[in-house]
Amino acid sequence: MTAAVYAERADPGRAASAFLALMVHVLLVAVLVFGVNWQNRPSETVSVELWEAPRPAPVVEPPKPEPKVEPPAPKPEPKIEKPDIAEKAPPPKPKVEKKPEPKPVAKPEPLKPRVDEAQKRMQEQLAREQAAIAVDRERERIRSELARESAQASAKAMADWMGKVRAKIRGNMTLPLDVKGNPEALFDVVQLPNGEVLSVKLKKSSGHAALDAAIERAILKSSPLPKPDGKESPPRAFVLKYNPLDPL
Repeated sequence: MTAAVYAERADPGRAASAFLALMVHVLLVAVLVFGVNWQNRPSETVSVELWEAPRPAPVVEPPKPEPKVEPPAPKPEPKIEKPDIAEKAPPPKPKVEKKPEPKPVAKPEPLKPRVDEAQKRMQEQLAREQAAIAVDRERERIRSELARESAQASAKAMADWMGKVRAKIRGNMTLPLDVKGNPEALFDVVQLPNGEVLSVKLKKSSGHAALDAAIERAILKSSPLPKPDGKESPPRAFVLKYNPLDPL
């Protein structure tokens, strides 16, 4: 039953397809007919004439006349003058000219150095300063010499005074019998201006106690000590060096 239904149903696109196929065949037949007719038409002929213009004739210039060359004029012959033959005169003797003695050229005086006023004043100031320095040096030398002479005189006066002090002490001292050699003892002594002894202190021992005690007793016994000669004042304190056997 189903197959019968499908067989009885009509195809809707079948008529359209047949129509299109017919139209395509008609169009193809028309193209073939018109194409054959177009190819059978006679071809048109075209004639072309080729020609070239003639070239102009070349212009020939007439030849130029050659320039005439004139022959050179003949040179005049030089005239040779004949020398006049005359007696030759003796040549004159050459004159000996005395050369003038050269004049002595005066030597230019040497240029004196120009001294400016400022430089001159500076030199004078320097000379004054040098003179002042020389005077100061001379004064210092004289002062030093006087001081040295004064020190020497004072030292000599003190040495003479110390000799008098030792002589007085030796006169008041009893030397121990067992002293050997010449030992040295030092004492600090303090005195008044009139020579009176205030104190005696042993500073350096002679190594012999009895000798040290004997020297101390002799110093105290010698009070007042002798005064220095001249205007010298005795020292307030001094160190007395004593050797029992030294010559006075």
